[in-house]
Amino acid sequence: MSIRDFIPEWSVPRQIKGADRWALGPAAQSRHQAQLTPRTKKADRVVKSVCPYCAVGCGQRIFVENEKITQIEGDPASPISRGRLCPKGSATRSLVQSPMREYKVKYRRPYGTEWEELSLDEAMDMIADRVIKTREETWEDEDEEGCHLHRTLGFAHLGGATLDNEENYLIKKFFTAMGAIQIENQARI
Repeated sequence: MSIRDFIPEWSVPRQIKGADRWALGPAAQSRHQAQLTPRTKKADRVVKSVCPYCAVGCGQRIFVENEKITQIEGDPASPISRGRLCPKGSATRSLVQSPMREYKVKYRRPYGTEWEELSLDEAMDMIADRVIKTREETWEDEDEEGCHLHRTLGFAHLGGATLDNEENYLIKKFFTAMGAIQIENQARI
């Protein structure tokens, strides 16, 4: 391709000659670019979601084709992010479709060198047993001066930023009822 062939393809001559002086339309569009179609065009459906990464809770529009995510964009209807996403939020597709994603509960016993798979019920029972045991072993009814404490310092809770108010309320109530006093949420950190 010679320079003379290239010049008409360049946007500046089209901008100067045509009506699109600010290059906001056809003057800025190449032949190649005019043939491109967005990844969102072939989507079967669009699912609204919330980004799981940080405490902001940006709205997402997830484009799905054949039950696979094809694109994730910010949701313009979100009052929080107004259609914007950071690079992590834009890349959440890999959370769902990464070939390295684990789909089973993995557990490595103390001093163990290998991971073993557990059923979800077995893992939940292990966690419940450990919470109850820790509460029993670390419970404080009162201090040295006789002041009532009714607490445990044996465990704490850090909530996730993508939980809604109702979920956070129930978690706070549960851990308070268990006697924990170190209860925090990622959204405040």
